Amino acid sequence: MSNLRIGVVGVPGKWSTEALADALETSTGFRLVIDMAQVELQLDTGRLLYQGTDLTELDGLVVKKISEVYTPATLDRIELLRRAEQAGVRVFSPCRSLLQLIDRLSGTQSLSGAGIPLPPTRVTESLSAAQTAVEDFGSAVLKPLYSTKARGMTLLDVRDADLKARLEAFAADNPMLYIQKKLDLSGRDLGMVFVGGNYLCTYARVGSGDAWNTTIHSGGRYEAFEPDAALIELGQRAQGCFELDFTTVDIALTDEGPVVFEVSAFGGFRGALEGCGIDAAAAYRDWILHTLEQEQAC
Repeated sequence: MSNLRIGVVGVPGKWSTEALADALETSTGFRLVIDMAQVELQLDTGRLLYQGTDLTELDGLVVKKISEVYTPATLDRIELLRRAEQAGVRVFSPCRSLLQLIDRLSGTQSLSGAGIPLPPTRVTESLSAAQTAVEDFGSAVLKPLYSTKARGMTLLDVRDADLKARLEAFAADNPMLYIQKKLDLSGRDLGMVFVGGNYLCTYARVGSGDAWNTTIHSGGRYEAFEPDAALIELGQRAQGCFELDFTTVDIALTDEGPVVFEVSAFGGFRGALEGCGIDAAAAYRDWILHTLEQEQAC
């Protein structure tokens, strides 16, 4: 058994957080689940404290979930973890990688710059330009810059009689309008899982038929899916933009070819387990221990 002390940043009581903490405890005998809302950074002492534990003295920190929902404040939580990195603690995934993916626009820019195929997307603060985008696309999805699991997303159609009013209502809370063409997914999209940059498996999210999106949050379910080599190579290139230790790449298959929706900063384990029968938490645990042992041996 390893004697490494590795904390899990997550949401206490949530399945993925606890599954990863269980897996690490099995191999190390150490268990610490960290709620970032209770962490204190003391710049005067250099300590990063959680319930009496100085996180800068741990061997590693694994960020399973930084917050229940994404907001600009999520970026501040990652800044706190940078103190641990500065003290020499290995953070999985590195803070610089996580910071790129909290704001949807930042992640999209990185993917677009790398030539990754994306759905047609326009970003603007101009309501008139936003209306033109919806008219050009025919049907579009407005996406908040800080959200997960399709929360806060709004479906618009050029035929909506109140299109302008709905755009104005969305802009009241989201002044930077992120507008993406709604694609025909035939009720299914894919989650491609990578550990340490290595391909693990792919599962499909199948919609319930009662919602326009396929998220489990909206009643979808997981199924197995076998991608071809070209699709795996696309996922590999997309996740390679961010140097993440664990991630899920969201991919859709369209009539015009596959497109990447996003690369997740905090990919889940349930899809791999229920869709592919693979224990991704254990696979991630093995990568973490291997990495720490290699780095400490140098």
